[in-house]
Amino acid sequence: MNAGMNRKVRTRRVTANLPVHLLEEARKVTGTGITETLVAGLERVRASSAVAQALKLRGRLKLNLDLDELRGRSGH
Repeated sequence: MNAGMNRKVRTRRVTANLPVHLLEEARKVTGTGITETLVAGLERVRASSAVAQALKLRGRLKLNLDLDELRGRSGH
């Protein structure tokens, strides 16, 4: 998991039947153990859900932003 985390993360022990080839391929990609690989996969699922929700808002979110102000440029 994230070695830099100082707070304790609640965990749940699970038993799952996973395709061996898929798990081994994923572990090779991540270069980590089973737990870290599964956590990375779960985080990707969560992130893809957030992206999907954001895409649903495309064109529906009205923003009134001054780009010059955001970039720290004064009007004159």
